Amino acid sequence: MQSPFTFTHSAPTKETGKQPALFLLHGMGSHEGDLPQLVQDFTESHHIFSLRGPVVQAPGYAFFTIEEEGKPERQVFDKVLVYIQSFIREAIQEYNLDSERLIVIGFSQGAVLAQALGLTLIPSLQGVVALSGYVPEFVKNEYAKQSVENQHVFISHGDYDYVISPQSGVESKEYFESLGANVTFNTYPDGHGVTPENQRDLTAFLHSL
Repeated sequence: MQSPFTFTHSAPTKETGKQPALFLLHGMGSHEGDLPQLVQDFTESHHIFSLRGPVVQAPGYAFFTIEEEGKPERQVFDKVLVYIQSFIREAIQEYNLDSERLIVIGFSQGAVLAQALGLTLIPSLQGVVALSGYVPEFVKNEYAKQSVENQHVFISHGDYDYVISPQSGVESKEYFESLGANVTFNTYPDGHGVTPENQRDLTAFLHSL
């Protein structure tokens, strides 16, 4: 891989032909070791890539900087989105991935990018998982978007999220539904995190694809 990202990768233990893949994007101040625990049920069947954000953000890393809540720094966001698109396309070739069975899973900042990737990535994603994120207004209004009518989207949010408003999850749900995506939306009595129930629902969603 020629990618600028630091990342971890695990290959499926049952390899036969082209394989599906999960791409994991962590939240601000975290790292590439954070999210693989959410998808441990899929190590036999999927390639799993977990990327580290390129921006140092104590105590870990971030994928982009922000102007204020709900508003990423556009120049940084645009660049990192292109880099992740390139990473996924290169991974398809290098690891012989099934390009019709790719899913991006993100938490917080990662969920913002996961939704933007769902709207823009070619080849189109089979699934998008957005845990406690939002869709930036400039993505909705200014990006060139492709059809998401065959895309499966899982959106979840904590009812008491103090970092990203729960209303952002509702708005993401309504936005993807307005574009014709197949949306699963759940809320949980939690703050800015992933509850065991949320993880169970996520696992069930992934098994359904």
